[in-house]
Amino acid sequence: MKTAPIAGYRRSVLARSLALALTLPFAFSAAAQEATDEDEESKDETTQLDAVEVVGSRIKRAEIEGPSPVTVITSAQIEAEGFNTVYDALNTLTQTTGSIQNELTQNGFTPNAQVLNLRGLGPGRVLTLINGRRAADYPLPYNGQSNFVNLASVPTAAVERIELLAGGASAIYGSDAVAGVINIVLKTNFEGQYLSYLTGKPSRGGSPTNDLQWVGGSTGERWSLTYAVEYYERGEMFASERDFMDSYRDDPSVDPADATAVQGLFLRDRLIGTTPGSQVFPTGETLDSVCARFSEFEIDTRANGRWCGYYGYPATQAIRNADENIAGYIYGTLDISDNLQGFASLNVWDSEASAASNTQFWQTGLFYDPTYDTILDGQRIFTPDEVGGLGAQRTIFQEQSIEFSAGLRGSMMDNRFDWDFTVSHSRYETNNDRPRFLRQELTDFFLGPRLGTDPIFGRYPVYDLNEDRYFNPITPAEFAAMSTIVKTRADSSSSTAQFVLSGDLFELPAGPLSFAAVLEAGTQEYELNADPRILPGQNIIYNLTGTGGGGSRDRYALGSEFSIPVTDSFKATLAARYDLYDDITQVDNAFTWNAGLEWRPFDNLLLRGAYSTSFRAPDMHYIFADESGFFSTVFDEYACREAGNTVTQCGNAPAWNYSAFGVRQGNPDLEEEKGNSFTAGLVWDIVDDLSLTVDYYKVELEGVVGDISSAYILQNEADCRLGTDRQGNAVDTSSAFCQFILDSVIRTVGGPNDGRIEQVNRGPINRSYISNEGIDASLRYDMDTDRYGNFSYQLSWSHVLDQKFAEFEGEPRESYRDDLTNFDFRSRMRGSVSWEYKDLNVTVFGIRYGSLPNWAETGRIAPYHVYNLNVGYEFTENFSANLIVNNVLDKIAPKDDTFFSYPFFWRAYSPIGREVFVQANFRW
Repeated sequence: MKTAPIAGYRRSVLARSLALALTLPFAFSAAAQEATDEDEESKDETTQLDAVEVVGSRIKRAEIEGPSPVTVITSAQIEAEGFNTVYDALNTLTQTTGSIQNELTQNGFTPNAQVLNLRGLGPGRVLTLINGRRAADYPLPYNGQSNFVNLASVPTAAVERIELLAGGASAIYGSDAVAGVINIVLKTNFEGQYLSYLTGKPSRGGSPTNDLQWVGGSTGERWSLTYAVEYYERGEMFASERDFMDSYRDDPSVDPADATAVQGLFLRDRLIGTTPGSQVFPTGETLDSVCARFSEFEIDTRANGRWCGYYGYPATQAIRNADENIAGYIYGTLDISDNLQGFASLNVWDSEASAASNTQFWQTGLFYDPTYDTILDGQRIFTPDEVGGLGAQRTIFQEQSIEFSAGLRGSMMDNRFDWDFTVSHSRYETNNDRPRFLRQELTDFFLGPRLGTDPIFGRYPVYDLNEDRYFNPITPAEFAAMSTIVKTRADSSSSTAQFVLSGDLFELPAGPLSFAAVLEAGTQEYELNADPRILPGQNIIYNLTGTGGGGSRDRYALGSEFSIPVTDSFKATLAARYDLYDDITQVDNAFTWNAGLEWRPFDNLLLRGAYSTSFRAPDMHYIFADESGFFSTVFDEYACREAGNTVTQCGNAPAWNYSAFGVRQGNPDLEEEKGNSFTAGLVWDIVDDLSLTVDYYKVELEGVVGDISSAYILQNEADCRLGTDRQGNAVDTSSAFCQFILDSVIRTVGGPNDGRIEQVNRGPINRSYISNEGIDASLRYDMDTDRYGNFSYQLSWSHVLDQKFAEFEGEPRESYRDDLTNFDFRSRMRGSVSWEYKDLNVTVFGIRYGSLPNWAETGRIAPYHVYNLNVGYEFTENFSANLIVNNVLDKIAPKDDTFFSYPFFWRAYSPIGREVFVQANFRW
């Protein structure tokens, strides 16, 4: 099936201006760059590492390893392992064991965002920093509830390295550093010019990629300038381009001949029932004659009858978003004096992307038609031919982010102390346009005006169905006349002023007592403006509701940390931080601390451990979300059990299963989530160039904020009203919990619906406990041979030992690691082998995903392996080229014969298959 090109790309003025400005350093550096002579160092000289700041501490150190394990991915490693984006690289980290929504979740709330889930604790529980500073949240809430940072907005060209601390670090960074901290360090002090172009596509077809990067920089006697520009384009892909997921006949749980299709078109006499035998047709028409008019539909024969089925409906959904973006980065320093330097950086990103869920459908609802003299309902799925092609259903995302920082840094007291004062501001904006039906226009087109109320029950509307329109394909123009564009606008920002002082306080017998102190003030804001037509009570747009929200909060913090050399081989670190929140929540303030120990009994062995407390202020949208409403089918357990029945006896009976209105909104009374993290392990340099790290970790979090389901509320409402639970155990009906539950349910008083559920109120509360413990390990070996070149081996592994969860405080903490409903990975492994020989370099990268439950929850499926290959050759000093093959073996997903739901495999696996790229690199 052909797809139309994405709508014309519209570039923001900001991005265009920066891209133009970044061309100036060519002329500038050509005129101003000073020639410098560099003395060649003898190979026999010992290299002394400069002290640098690494994520997890503000104290600079020369040692690579510290009390807490840190994973580092360099820009060279990102390229060698075959990754085009920052997210692609980070998503292979072994610590990212948790499940996430991604591009396969096209009906989700954030199909254009890229997130990580460290330790299975949730996307919002990892703090993302850019050069040590907070990035603005993605302004649309994940799963409609919580906030996170969109990693798609970080340009690969500007990245120097990425640091990951997988554990609590609130005593250093404040809120959100619960599951870990990701610090994306951008390039500085770059000299020369680098230009690269990558192009390629999947071997199965579809979704070509083009990536153009330019990085440059120059330095003078008292200044430096680094800049980068990246243009990235990736084509979209629909399920129609993958023959293993373009039809319901791809369901592996049944024979293709026995597969069940979605009902593409039906009209039923509801007085007869809902079986195929209840279908009605215009005079002289049959199921076969009507279904044959739609090229995409075909007869779906089932045990109880025949339907007009749409087997190819899955093919209409996108499985990879189109994306075209341009990013620019510039960083400069100026030495004002010998001990004072000014610096500034600007990072902008502008993107236009598209996503597409399945083509739209319409359900008529119950109505009376005088022609048929009965109560009818129907369903109509609109095919690509009717909507104007798959491109007509795209949601267009126009997104921009900007991150600016500037400051001064220097030294004082004869270079004894370093200081740094930085102000920073980051902002993220998203505008998305989504095509949807207008409810009234849709009704008018197929049903015409309302003619009254039905004469049978006296409750259903009367319409005269337009049979010609309903039972025949419509034109794209007719479809467009019933449609509109739903516009959502959202933005978020984060501003911070920070002063850091670090240095050595005084000498101890074993060395200097080092310290760092930080004083910080910041503010966060967000605003989510949903299209007014989808807000509660409007009922203008068909089958789409939304919510708005917005708010701000200020925060202030004071923290300090110390590195204490106890003996020549034993060191302790201590840190504490006090955060003050000025907002409408119950957070007010939080005090966190951590302590770490390092013992080096031998020069080649480090034993280490760390304990830290952490906290997470409630997400902005959890606090400030406006009221949203929805209808859903609920089970009235109280009425069922009050009538003397068991839950099983009530089953799906209409008396206890009916539609009720639900309301959700933010909760300003939320408190912070509180956690703690513990790690203990070793770093062993077994021999020269061979090192091993093994660390045990445990992360716990209490008071986790989350929504409670309507089903949970109604089950407990029955317990609290009846005084016993389902098993007959006594329930304290006067408890605060019961009062909360009873207040959440509104029942009708009086009239024919007396006692029925009228409304269920939901919202986020501090409710649960969650923990994750396991082992992280890594092995690295470098082998330098004179004859055969240089070899490098890296292997990392994470294994979850246990996961525990409790729904509410005081409830048993139950292990769910091996629960067959848990789709977090229990283990992940990544590794690479690199070989450099003269002008040739080869890297083979692999990742192993541990087993997951099968879809039937009766067992587990096999682990999953993916391998990448990168072959590079340096033709001249200034030119090199690479052949990159990702997913060399063209793996899709482990076999699961029970996965009967689309896309017929778990969303952690990719449907793209093998991708082949070529890359040209120029340096001068």
